[in-house]
Amino acid sequence: MADIIGLGLDAVAGGIFGIFGTALGRIAGFFERKQTFEQEQARWGHEIKLHELNMHAQAVETEMELALAAQAGSWAGLSASIIAEASIGPASRWVINTLRLVRPILTLLLWFITAWIFLKTQTPAIAEAAVFAATASTLWWFGDRAPKPDVLSVRK
Repeated sequence: MADIIGLGLDAVAGGIFGIFGTALGRIAGFFERKQTFEQEQARWGHEIKLHELNMHAQAVETEMELALAAQAGSWAGLSASIIAEASIGPASRWVINTLRLVRPILTLLLWFITAWIFLKTQTPAIAEAAVFAATASTLWWFGDRAPKPDVLSVRK
């Protein structure tokens, strides 16, 4: 009978140690998975930072390309303007001065007409349309004459 009890105790002790070993393996596996997950998170963080740096570099490159394109367009416009001015040929001083006064005179005339429409009309939609047209024309005529901001200094 002692052999049967000893055999039963051995079986129970083996089962307990087996369960204890399984539990220990599971606990070790948990910490191993936790460590692997933390390593993956660190790797993902580095990849995200790399992508952000690449996006920033591409944005800076795009800004520089835009600045170069704007500068090239400005020079092309200036060159075309100088060529057009030179193609007129020699002219008297009063003709040159008259040509330079066309935009300001047209602008003043446009605003006088707009004021007259604003005062005479009974329909607000017509007055609004006249003010819109005068503002758009003025900004279109004189808007490109303002100094251009430096695109690269805006980001700083």
